[in-house]
Amino acid sequence: MGEETVKVVDATGSFCPGPLMELIAQLRDAEIGDVLELLSSDKGSAQDVPVWINKVGHEMLGSEEKDGVWHIRVRKVK
Repeated sequence: MGEETVKVVDATGSFCPGPLMELIAQLRDAEIGDVLELLSSDKGSAQDVPVWINKVGHEMLGSEEKDGVWHIRVRKVK
């Protein structure tokens, strides 16, 4: 298997539910197995995105904050 592709979804400067809406739109176009990294300056995304990901059945890979920007990684599994 090759290096996994990470698609960056830059939603910095956008506020809830904007970042989640952008992630949903990108997931719709992604292939199964793709990893998306949402960049969000809205700290609400750190709570909202994992809840939504678990609800719809994708895989939450982790999230961390760097310099006021959340990096939330998700794998599309279906």
